[in-house]
This record gives sequence, C-alpha cells and structure tokens, in this order.
Amino acid sequence: MSDTISGNHGLLIEEPLIFEQSSEGMTGVDFAKSEKSVNNKLGGLKREGKIGLSGLSEPQVMRHYTKLSQKNYSIDTGFYPLGSCTMKYNPRINESMARLAGFADVHPFQPESTVQGALELIDTLAAWLKKLTGMPAVAMSPAAGAHGELCGMSAIYAAVKDKGETRPIVLIPESAHGTNPATAVLAGFSLETIAATQDGRVDLSAVKERLGNGKGHDVAALMLTNPNTCGLFEREVIEIADSLHEAGAYFYLDGANFNAIMGRVNIAKLGADAMHINLHKTFATPHGGGGPGAGPTVLSERLAKFAPLPFVMHGKDGFTMIENAEQAPNAKPFGRMKGFHGQFSVLVKALAYVMSMGKDGIKQASTDAVLNANYLRSKLEKTLSVPFSGICMHE
Repeated sequence: MSDTISGNHGLLIEEPLIFEQSSEGMTGVDFAKSEKSVNNKLGGLKREGKIGLSGLSEPQVMRHYTKLSQKNYSIDTGFYPLGSCTMKYNPRINESMARLAGFADVHPFQPESTVQGALELIDTLAAWLKKLTGMPAVAMSPAAGAHGELCGMSAIYAAVKDKGETRPIVLIPESAHGTNPATAVLAGFSLETIAATQDGRVDLSAVKERLGNGKGHDVAALMLTNPNTCGLFEREVIEIADSLHEAGAYFYLDGANFNAIMGRVNIAKLGADAMHINLHKTFATPHGGGGPGAGPTVLSERLAKFAPLPFVMHGKDGFTMIENAEQAPNAKPFGRMKGFHGQFSVLVKALAYVMSMGKDGIKQASTDAVLNANYLRSKLEKTLSVPFSGICMHE
C-alpha cells in the first residue's frame, strides 16, 4: 500500500463512527441475570424507545479507540512545525523531568524544609529568565501569556497609584498582540490606538505627538509587541521607550514572539519596564490544545517592588516562599495572580530545556526560528499575499 502525501495509509484514514458499527444485541459486557422486581422504582415511568447506545463487542471498542488515537499528532509520530500558539520543540526529556517523583509528587502545603529542591528549581529558572532578558526581577506565578500581561499591567497600575498619579490611558499600536487591549481594560485602563506606518510598524511620530508638549500626563503605558504581530521587528523601539519615560509613562513589551530574539536581544536595553514570556512558545512546554501554560513576567527596577505574591527568596537558611507582604518589608506587591506557586510542572519542563540548550543553544534556536520563517516566506510569497516586503522575524 502506498503512502499518501500526509504519510498516512489511505485505508486507515476511514474509521466509521461508533454508532455506524453498532449491531443489534451486541455487547461487550456480561451482566448476571437478576430477578424481575415487582416494585416500580421509576415512579411509573417506562422507557418508550431504545437508549441509543451502540452495540459493540469489546474488541470492536478497543480497535475503534486505538484507531482514533492513531490520528493524533504527537512527538512519537512526527516533528512539531512552527505554530503561533503551541510549542516549538518538545523533547521527551522535559516530560521525563516533570514526572520525577520529587517534582510530580510535591504538594504546596508541604513544609518548606521538604520542598527546598522545588523552590530552588523555581529560583534557578527565574535566574535564567532574568539573565536572558537583562531584567532585575521576575514574577513566576502567571499561568499563561495573557495572565502574564495582566501581571505586568497590574504592576504598572500599582506603580502609578503609588506615585499618587492619575493616568487612565494605555496606548495600543495597531500591530500589537491581540490580547493587549483586553488586558489593559481588565487592569483598569482605557485605550487609545496608535497608528502603524505603511511598512507595518508603530508610527514613532504618532507616539511622540501623543506624548509630547505635556500631553502625555494621562498616559500610563504603551503595550508594544516586538517582533510585532506582522512578524516585523520594531526598529524604533528604544526611541518609543525613551518617549514614554520622558512623559512619566511605562513601557510594556509583549513577549509573545520572544522566541525570535531570545539570546540575541537584551530586553532591558530596549527600555522595557515589563514583559511576559510564554514558556509554551519559547521554552518547550506544551500548551497548544489547552494544556497548562506559564507566563512569567520580568520587571524593571521601576516595577520590581510591585511584583505579585508569592515569590521565592534565598536566605541563610535556604529558600523561602514569600506568601504575604509582611515577610518582605521593602516590597509593595499589588496582590496575587494565582493560587499556590504557579504551574510548577511547566516550570520544570522549561528549566530542562534551558539547561540542556545553554546560552549558546538558545541563541542558535532563535536564529534558526527566524531563518525558518524567512525560508517559508520566500517559498510562499508567490502563492500567498505578503503584506509587507522584506525580512520577517516569525510566521
């Protein structure tokens, strides 16, 4: 039998519905005969028709669901291609690490003395994320990308309030990630749109016009995705950040496409005050299809003290999970993002990826991601419309 283009055997693709395989009187279960009860236990109600369940033998049921399982795409059957909201690379070693008894069996109510390894893991991954972004602080508990956005914007909201200011407006570029507007509103802000230029990037002159001559006193932040949703790197990002800071506002950098620049761009030097990192997009943790995600959010020195609870501190007696503000008198946490300590198994997988790749491997991964995106663009640009010409940074 010859393979199809997709690699599947043609006859195996056809699998009738379980109801189409039903046979009258067929059953895969043997019930012991029971004596008929003279008592009516259904309040006089009697079945008027068939239940509608399929009649199949046990082997038929096994074969049916086995065939359905073979339709699932997995790391056992092929390589994961580039995807916008799914993992880029998911080696089985990461899954094995997350299943280690010392990680899989821990409970958040255990005494700290018994989970020092788990706390060290969170602290180690946090150190890597700070190193890769150049940022001084990171909140590890956000559960996904948009949750990380909310964390960063809530920190900005708290910082504005702490200064006694009223800054109700958040600027959203046309090329921003789709969740940004909803996040800003959920955090308590109102929105204004910033236009894009003809080449698909933020219009710097529009930003300066909105912020200049004292007109930026009501602006709390601008949320910028870089590389942006058009797949393009925002070349004037530093000038945008400088304009925001001169107006007393904050710069939120959306990290949805961080996999295109990780290991190559220092986020702190771009002027960012906050950026979430989708571990499921960038650090090999599965999320596509509804699996657990994680969105750690790095924070600048201006926002670090507003990081949410809980967070790990390393003291002379080991690691401690800070659960309330009284434990850290110099901090001003805006609140709590999630129950317990975040998506721990996802953090395990991300650290396994980072430590197996190392700094050089991570830089190579982002290089390859951009190369692959441009390879596909060049192959498809004569078939599909490419709205913006030139080199892109992701799909």
